[in-house]
Amino acid sequence: MGVLNVTPDSFSDGGRWVDPEAAVAHGLAMAADGADVVDVGGESTRPGAAEVPTDEEVRRVVPVVAALAPNVRVSVDTRKPEVADAALDAGASIVNDVSASLFEVAAAHGAAWVAMHMRGTPATMQQQVEYDDVVGEVREFLVTRAAKARAAGVSEVWIDPGVGFAKTADHNLSLLRRLDELVATDYPVLVGASRKSFIGRLTGEAPAGDRLEGSLSLAVWAMQRGAAMVRVHDVRATTQAARLVAA
Repeated sequence: MGVLNVTPDSFSDGGRWVDPEAAVAHGLAMAADGADVVDVGGESTRPGAAEVPTDEEVRRVVPVVAALAPNVRVSVDTRKPEVADAALDAGASIVNDVSASLFEVAAAHGAAWVAMHMRGTPATMQQQVEYDDVVGEVREFLVTRAAKARAAGVSEVWIDPGVGFAKTADHNLSLLRRLDELVATDYPVLVGASRKSFIGRLTGEAPAGDRLEGSLSLAVWAMQRGAAMVRVHDVRATTQAARLVAA
């Protein structure tokens, strides 16, 4: 899954793809490089990010989704039902849901749905990082939400532990080390750790753009432990790594 942020303020590539033509070209390039899905997001979910008005998020997302959808499978990364609905109408076929609450929208469109674990909102999530057992609590949350989605009629349900969302660096590492506990559920697992800040803290590479090697290491780790998909910024390099893992 290739990341396509059509935002001015995303933590890694904010501002690079705000022009729709540039965004579409980048999405097609990621597909050519091996992305099975292009994930279009119109609101930054970095820690501390402010909420974007619904109409502005729709304005950012829909033209890009509509242009990409005839050529590649598209997901919409959102927590707003109106944005998900508009993107699905424009041709998206997956709701990548950081709120884990939009399964009824996905069901109404016959779309796939990804439930991600997060507490609070991007603006408040890093104030809510207390867990007794982060892996067990995340697993219980996701399995409960996924079961509700299936009951609502969503046939393709994915789960995402939400690396970096209301988690400390130690929590993120625990989720990755114990990924098999999520893989053991009935749901395919999506892992999105690409360029996250904890990689920089562990490797000493502070700028997000300098975290390729750490991101690749985590992508390979996740794939070897059963992740069905990884969400990444660096599609070509990750595709090469995935082919070697599968060889």
